[in-house]
Amino acid sequence: MKRVLLIGGSGQLGTAIRRRWDDCEITAPTHAELDIRHSVALAEALARSRADVLVNAAAFHDVDRCESEPLAAFETNAVAVGVAARLARDAGALFVTLSTDYVFDGEGGTPYTEADAPHPLSVYGTSKLAGEHLVERLRAPAFVVRTCGIYGPTSSASRRPSLLDRVLASRAGAPLRVVADVCASPTFAGDLADALRRLIDRDVYGLYHAVNVGPVSWYEFAAEAARLAGTDAQIEPIRAEQRSTVAPRPRFSALSNAKLGGLGIRMPSWREGLAACLGVSPAIG
Repeated sequence: MKRVLLIGGSGQLGTAIRRRWDDCEITAPTHAELDIRHSVALAEALARSRADVLVNAAAFHDVDRCESEPLAAFETNAVAVGVAARLARDAGALFVTLSTDYVFDGEGGTPYTEADAPHPLSVYGTSKLAGEHLVERLRAPAFVVRTCGIYGPTSSASRRPSLLDRVLASRAGAPLRVVADVCASPTFAGDLADALRRLIDRDVYGLYHAVNVGPVSWYEFAAEAARLAGTDAQIEPIRAEQRSTVAPRPRFSALSNAKLGGLGIRMPSWREGLAACLGVSPAIG
């Protein structure tokens, strides 16, 4: 049985890992108990847990706030990640951390592979890419896994509602405005957790993409969520220029799982992921 120290265990991915990695002994301190930025506390936690694997599912992921708080973004998403990777190496533990589709500029027209050159548009994307480089530089046993638009249950009371949350809470007469000209790879946390569990049994370390297979526009995703949930939500398509955001976002940031698939690890389609999260069949009309 693997011993896992999980940072960010109350988030969507962390919640899925705690629920689905039932063959592992998981230690998941709260943010108040262990902040990834506190290296001494992290080193002590690694020693106490005798972890075989350190999973970092925490991040400063408020994309717009990162623009006004770049130092905080880089402290959490880059510096602390590099330190955590070094501490895991020194403790003899495998390190796993999550990165993002926002390392790309969205100018491509096909799903990005790990070989495509990153070009982030925002402080958030730049800070996450810096974290990737710091982990890679160590040449230690580690997986950096880029993903996109994670959704699913969470035990965090402070988490901002996801698009799926807003669809499920929407009611007739109050249209939910969703961009129709931005495509990505929204990913069910349960599917991502399952893929990571299989990945940590491999020793082919490095950078991987792991997303539900798309691409799909956020409008199409929201409309399908409303259909599968049987809600009377009204989804109104808008252009990216009509949304109110601070940080620039890529227009196309779908990712390719080809490298992950080469290890025999399959990711379901975005429709399958959405249906699994809602507990329904994707064929229901």
